[in-house]
Amino acid sequence: MAWHGQVETREWLTPGLVRIVLGGPGLTGLVVPDDTDTYVNVAIPPAGAPYGPVFEPKAVRDEHPEEYLPVRRRYTVRSWDARSGLLTLDFVVHGDEGVAGPWAAGTAPGDTLVFEGPGSGYRPDPGADWHLMVGDESALPAIAASLEAVPAGRPVVVRLVCDGPEHEIPLSSAGDLDVRWLHRTGSADDVDALADAVSDVEFPPGRVHAFVHGEAEEIRRVRRHLLTERGLTRADMSCSPYWRRTMTDEAWRSVKRDFVAAMEADVA
Repeated sequence: MAWHGQVETREWLTPGLVRIVLGGPGLTGLVVPDDTDTYVNVAIPPAGAPYGPVFEPKAVRDEHPEEYLPVRRRYTVRSWDARSGLLTLDFVVHGDEGVAGPWAAGTAPGDTLVFEGPGSGYRPDPGADWHLMVGDESALPAIAASLEAVPAGRPVVVRLVCDGPEHEIPLSSAGDLDVRWLHRTGSADDVDALADAVSDVEFPPGRVHAFVHGEAEEIRRVRRHLLTERGLTRADMSCSPYWRRTMTDEAWRSVKRDFVAAMEADVA
């Protein structure tokens, strides 16, 4: 089902992360799962699209040529306030690159965003002895939401990579929080930073529930380490490569299935 929200506010959290709050009658009846990686599939029409700001993506696909189809992107719900009917999404912005980031950077109150969903699949297991959360800016909304769901006093280790100190955001949790930010240097070694940081962690005792999401090659290395050297099971880890260096979103989508298959084959 397609929904649409009107932009209520736009706020820059960092030089590369902008928060959009959506509201309005187009969100009436929206039900958001009680998970912390809940996502929606936004649909952003191209300039000059011959249909209005409120549309059904399926109808557009059926009735218009390819050049007028909206660009689809998946974004994590940072928060949903059912009482006020406000949906918060955080967008990573890399200048003029991509579609959704520039849209979020240039949008204004009153603009409309169409989306489908929501879907989900992860929430920190309250029965786990401790939690591990690993990722980059693309995983920040889910990690921030997940930290808020960790039981009080439960150890939670977070390792995040970003472009520099100005790209860090405050993170809070009722859990016993251990956060370390890593900064990219622009060198080839950046791809190993997260896996190296995780390998340096002295794991607390007991069963861990892990959330590992972000750049494809970085996540592949972390996943391999956790499964082969730390003995995690797949059932105790939510893991997904969101994007890949040197690739556009469209190019990444075209190879993602094969990449995930190869990633699975790393640990047969």
